[in-house]
Amino acid sequence: MRIQYTHTCIIARDWRRLADFYEEVLGCVFLPPEKELYGNWVERITGVAGAHLYGGHLRLPGHGEAGPTLEIYQYRESLPGSFPAANRRGLGHLAFEVEDVEQTAQEILRWGGAKVGEIVSFREKGGDLRTIAYLADPEGNIVELHSRQ
Repeated sequence: MRIQYTHTCIIARDWRRLADFYEEVLGCVFLPPEKELYGNWVERITGVAGAHLYGGHLRLPGHGEAGPTLEIYQYRESLPGSFPAANRRGLGHLAFEVEDVEQTAQEILRWGGAKVGEIVSFREKGGDLRTIAYLADPEGNIVELHSRQ
């Protein structure tokens, strides 16, 4: 049996703004076309009566054209989210390796994101310097930034 990971989906309050954030701050690339999904088949798949979604896929950086994507959609009617917490059950975070954790963290904050924890640097057993931070994107999804030197 062949299994291949294809994408992760975020349900957004404003899918286009969140997609812009992931493009501008974290190097994702939007893959046209924008999509509008509705109808009986969408209701049956999602289990949501009257489901009507707008959104699309973004290519994640570092994996080439055939790599997995980040899917961002918004429902015409959606339920509210909750405050981001690293120990909440479910999807924990999306992780991105970046050149400069501090600089990328500042960019996330400029886009309306928030700090979840502190920026921490430590030496691994092999001697490499690791820097890791958890922040929330503009809609409260946790993003891990990390670098290795």
